[in-house]
Amino acid sequence: MQPQAFYQIVAEDFAAVDSLIKQQLSSRIPLVEKIGDYIISAGGKRLRPLLVLLAGNAVGKQDDDLRLLAAVIEFLHTSTLLHDDVVDKSDLRRGRSTANAKWGNAPSVLVGDFLYARSFEMMVRLGSLPVMEIISQATRVIAEGEVLQLTKVRDASTTEATYMEVIRGKTAMLFEASTHSAAVLAGAPANQIEALRTYGDNLGIAFQLVDDLLDYRGDAETLGKNVGDDLAEGKPTLPLIVTMRDGTPEQAALVRKAIQQGGIEDLAEISAAVEASGALDYTAKLAQEYAQRAIACLDDIPASGYRDALIELANFAVARST
Repeated sequence: MQPQAFYQIVAEDFAAVDSLIKQQLSSRIPLVEKIGDYIISAGGKRLRPLLVLLAGNAVGKQDDDLRLLAAVIEFLHTSTLLHDDVVDKSDLRRGRSTANAKWGNAPSVLVGDFLYARSFEMMVRLGSLPVMEIISQATRVIAEGEVLQLTKVRDASTTEATYMEVIRGKTAMLFEASTHSAAVLAGAPANQIEALRTYGDNLGIAFQLVDDLLDYRGDAETLGKNVGDDLAEGKPTLPLIVTMRDGTPEQAALVRKAIQQGGIEDLAEISAAVEASGALDYTAKLAQEYAQRAIACLDDIPASGYRDALIELANFAVARST
């Protein structure tokens, strides 16, 4: 199955979700619509609403409620992007200027708040308290994950366990909420709900591991963001943590200094150290393990094209270059 086939199998649903997103961006304040439309129209993979549609369809759900849930998830994700770019002082996302680079921090944060609020308005329309509970808890965990990450900036003593806690919160939680809420909305049996929940969690971890890997093996044009952004911010991601742990004393010292000081003055030297230490291979192998765990979770899901798409999506998540 080619990557585009993930979307083709739910193409009609996806088009409906896109229309719904555009409708829900409406506001009596022009700047809200302008910024909202700017970041939504930037494209991206839209993996989270895709997960809602694939997971729901895999357990027999195909209706307007599932499409509405997919739009809710995309609004939540987009709001976190607006906030993250302000926190990280990012100026490039998906190959173009971030909203905060164009309009400033205050409008970006406030429009992020608008998108959060709109997502909860849409959730109320679903009328499902269990779904609302899943997404409300996920929103809290995501915020906690971002704060935990913030507390570890320039902390060269950060462990792999803490790093995993950060990415499980800030990234994997919304993947998990996407598949979990779709299964609950579909009224799937308990074993299938748990299967799809854990699939989302494992997929999200694999996805973030590859993201952090690409910060050293990717290039800015392909990625649509600045290579070395995490290093510049002093974020101790897994490739850096493993280099300090498993690399030579010289490699460890170089990375430790870079994390503590921030900046990318020594990016080329650090990239070489991260590669030579085996940290990137370690990260890639771990991502593959989590992708395989995600696939194994689908044993309880009935065979279908949607299940096949979920399997291939896990494989694609760790084979991608963007």
